[in-house]
Formats: sequence, C-alpha cells, structure tokens
Amino acid sequence: MICIALPGLAISTEQGQLTGQGLEGFFRAGRRVLSRCQVRVAGREPLVVQARMTSADRARFVGALRATPHGGPDPDVMVERTRSADGTERITLRSAATRPLRLPMEVALGTDFADLGAIAAGAVGPELPASVQDAGLRWSCAAGTAYVTAEPAPADALASAGLLRWDFDVPPGGSVTVELRVHLDGAGPVRAVGRAATSPLSPARATGDDPRIPLLLRTSIDDLGALLVRDPDHPADTHLAAGAPWRCGLAPAEALAAARMTLPLGTRLAAGTLRSLARTQVTGQGPRAGLIPGPRRDAGAHLPPGCTGTEATLLFPVLLAEARRWGLPDHETEELLPAAERCLAWLLAAVGEGAYLPDPQPGGPVRCETQAQAHRAALLGADLLDACGRPGGDGLRDWARTLRTAFRQDFWIDDPGGGRPAAARTPDGRPVTHLGATAAHLLDTGLLGGGGHAPGLLDMVQTEQLARLLGSPIMDSGWGLRGLSTKEAGHNPFGHRSGAVRVHETAIAVAGLAAAGYEKEAGSLARGVLAAAEAFDHRLPEMYAGEQRTEGSAPLPHPAACRPAATAAAAGVLLLTSLAGIRPDAPAGTVTLRPLRSAPLGEIGLTGLRVAGAPFSVRVSRLGLAMVEEAADGLQLGV
Repeated sequence: MICIALPGLAISTEQGQLTGQGLEGFFRAGRRVLSRCQVRVAGREPLVVQARMTSADRARFVGALRATPHGGPDPDVMVERTRSADGTERITLRSAATRPLRLPMEVALGTDFADLGAIAAGAVGPELPASVQDAGLRWSCAAGTAYVTAEPAPADALASAGLLRWDFDVPPGGSVTVELRVHLDGAGPVRAVGRAATSPLSPARATGDDPRIPLLLRTSIDDLGALLVRDPDHPADTHLAAGAPWRCGLAPAEALAAARMTLPLGTRLAAGTLRSLARTQVTGQGPRAGLIPGPRRDAGAHLPPGCTGTEATLLFPVLLAEARRWGLPDHETEELLPAAERCLAWLLAAVGEGAYLPDPQPGGPVRCETQAQAHRAALLGADLLDACGRPGGDGLRDWARTLRTAFRQDFWIDDPGGGRPAAARTPDGRPVTHLGATAAHLLDTGLLGGGGHAPGLLDMVQTEQLARLLGSPIMDSGWGLRGLSTKEAGHNPFGHRSGAVRVHETAIAVAGLAAAGYEKEAGSLARGVLAAAEAFDHRLPEMYAGEQRTEGSAPLPHPAACRPAATAAAAGVLLLTSLAGIRPDAPAGTVTLRPLRSAPLGEIGLTGLRVAGAPFSVRVSRLGLAMVEEAADGLQLGV
C-alpha cells in the first residue's frame, strides 16, 4: 500500500505495522527516514480488520483488541491508524467498554536511513541508535538526521529500545489520539504540488451507467496529483515523476506522454513539462543538437534497447502542437517554439537522405513505433510552424510523404492471415516479424486519436487488418492489449515487453481504434482495462500480466510495476475522454465531438475538463450522441 505525495512516500503492508522488512517505512526524496513503527496497546498488537487507501497519499488501518479482563469474546477497543505520505501518523484508541479503561500504549520506532535503491537490492544496514529529543526520538548519521515528535508528549521515552510510552485513562465510549510526525533535518513538511490550490490539473469528474467510470477518473487524477514534482530550479514549472516506488524522478519520455494524455485536464502541466525539458535539450552543433536526452529502455528479447531520448524528442513538438489546440496561450507557444524547432531539425538531420529514423542513433534498427512517432511529429510540427508563421513546414511534409510511401511497402508483411506490420527492420534491411503492442502507435496520428486529421503510415486496408489483429484473442487478453501476440515465440504473460499488458499502449490503441472507426475493438479493450482497474482498486499499475481473462479470474500484478505510475494514471484520463472523441481547435474557436456511436460503456458524462482555458463538460448518451453542457464563451461546435 503506497501513499505518495512527492517527495514523500509511506509504504505499508495490509497489517498496518511498520516492521522495517522489505520496503516498509516513511521515505523522503528516496531515503527511508523511518523504517519501524509498531504499536502495542495493553501489551498486545491490535488485530487488523481493515486496511484501505483513502486517497493517493493516505491509508487507514483499523484494528481491534479486547482490553477488559473476563469481558467475553468481543473486542472493546478499536485502534485506528491513519498514515500519510507527508510524514504523519494519527493513532486513535476508541473504547466500547462499559467502564473506564486504563490503556497503556507503546510505539516502537527505528530507522536505518537506507536509500531506496539499496533496499531494492537487499543491501540494508542495521538500525541506527536513537536518542531522546524533546517530545520524541532522534537518529543521526552521515546521511542526515531524522526526528519523530509526538503530540501529546509521551509519558516516557526509552532511547535504547526506541520506545515511546503513554498511559491513557479512557472513559466509556471515549477516545484518545496521538499524532506522530516524522521530520528530516533541513527539510520542511512535504507539500505535494497536486494538493495545492495552484495544481495544474483540473479536478474533473465523471458520471455514467457504469459505476466504475467515476472511480477510475477520480483515482487517476488523485494519483497524477500525487506524482507531480516541481522543477527544483524553476518552482513554477511542474512535471510528473514516472512512478512509485522505483521511479520517482523525471523520465522525459514518460513525462511528455503523460502530459499529453492529460491535456483534457488543462494545458498547464504540458507547459511546465515542456519548459523543464527544453532546459535539458542539447544545444550547439553536431548530430545530437536538438535532442532531449533520455536513458536507454529495454525492448525485450527481440530487439536491442531503444533510446527514450529519441521518443522524447519526437513527443516534444507533438505535445506543443496539441496543447496549442487545447488552449495553450499564444505567448507560451511562442516561448517554447524554438525548442520544438530544434527537435524537428534534429529529426530531419537524423534521417538525412533516407526515409527512416533509426533508433538508437546511429546504426540502430528501424523500429515501427519510432517511425509512427516521427511521422506524427513531422506532420503536427509542420502545422505548428505554419500556424506560427515559421518556415520549415513544407520540408517536414515532404519527408513524411516519403516515409509513408516507403513504410507501406517495406514494413508490411503479407501472410495467409491478411498480413501484419513488422515490428522493426534490422540495419541490413531484414524484417523483425513479431506482432506486439507497439504497433498501436501506428493508429495514433495526433490529437490523442480524437479524429486525427493527419494521414497514417498505413493505408486503409492495412489499417483495417491491424485493427482486426489488435482486437483478436491473440492480442486482446480481456484485461487489455498484450505486449506480444500469444502466437509469437518467447511470449511470456509477465514479460514487460513480451506479453504483459501495458496500460499506456492499451489506451493509445483504444484512442486510435476509436478515431479510425473500429469501435468494436476499441470498446472491448476499454472494457478490459476498466475491469482490470476494478481489480486494482482503480489504481492502475503501469503493467500487469497478460493472462487470458476467464470468468471469476483477476489480473495478476507484475512484481516490478510502479503503482501508481504517471502513464497508467494518465491513460485512465485518455481512455474515458476518448469515448467522447473531443477534438478541440482553440485558436479557431471550435471543438468537434466524435463519440463512439456504440457507447460501449453506456452513458457517460465528463465535467470539469478544460478547453480553451475554460471549463468544458460533455455528455454521451446510451445512443452514442454527444452534447456539450458547458464550454468557453464563443467556442463553437464544429462538424
């Protein structure tokens, strides 16, 4: 159970007690500042009867015990613990006894100040010795100093055992509360960006025939808010961390992809993410000029690792172009345009005289999804340059046309089943023939798939065949889109690139299939993710096992998956807004709705979205008809 409000984390098991085992503890900026917090009342540990997340940053544990001697089998004391990622824990004792109770309570505390990476590797040292300080305990080492303070102050504190003790007189039906607060020397209280009044995310809400719809959207937005991080050198700019607990830092490709999927919640997150990454862009001369740096990403057994820097560089102009259409102010577009131009210049330089963009540069394979991302960047980038009165649009469109012609010939593999796109071509031109979820990027032609205006890399016949494949049992697990077809050698339901369901790619597939008119396939994938979300208490992990869904089954969690994860939480937003097919053009003062006519989830209403800087609400009926209920003044409904 992960409570998150970056830079704070609190990780617990469902037993509630923090024992110092595994990942348990309170963390601040990747370091465990409290590893052990064990409560005993009247000499016994409470029996936990309920443990649940109440929000992204808070968990509640309820335990019970029998404190009255010879009082029968029923518990008469309830112990409620509310644990927050900001470093606080409230412990409340409630008596149901018919006479006053004297309840001694002790809390055993300890810390090892371990780094999260060391904990994951199993390299954890012993607990640090404690000392008594004010109304609590203190631990010091070369890495820093941690404190735990208590309100009210304990009656006794034993540094050698790390114990705080109280003796409470509780009247019949009464209660007492102790609040523990974890401090890190030199650091103030955790102030989560998403909890502030200035959060860049609109608090949108959903209604619908399916009761899971509002829960998924609410939890997704809650998790996104908990993952927001401020740029340390420019606090006004925020971006999303990749996920907890393993990836609480900036991952450029994931941050851009998540910001793109959350454009229906406003453009402020997109602007902050773009500004933060523009400052990391490679400048000067040379083959890397214009690149947004990023680490290598494992691509499974079939292909060598890819470069997330390539993906981020191609996403940058796409996000800027789409954010402008959702309502990014002109002055912010102009501010970010030079960085987007450098990204597009890097793209054309990396392609050179050829048709394809290798990844990684230089000499890597030509990946299917990279060509789709590059094609989309070229077309949306050209539109952006034209709209802002900048040169270069014609050159980008010419290259995109060359890429389309070559791709439809070189990447399509004919077979008795109707054919499929190759996953990649090796540097010597041989096709890598396996079918995977990365092919879904071929359907993403812009504007989140909401009726993209740009031509795709595949022709109409090829697009139809790809849609059929993505909707078939070899790819649709019933919980979402498998990373690799079940017919391929090396398929592994838990393989992060060879069979597991990746929520981000499934949402991209749903949006693209819906935009292309393949509603049956889009609806099936959407229902699968919604069912998986219910099994995960609506907090979607970044991936889970691609086992086939059967009656009474549940999706299997992936042991290495981040949960919450930025792209998975943002995918929940994209998945639901795709059902309405919202396609805005704020500079032109129009918005077009292209909902799924089949209404695969029944009636759905979305309120509190943002288009053209103003609240936007839409409702799609059970007949698949969309109606705007709230919009900016002067915004016209397009055809």
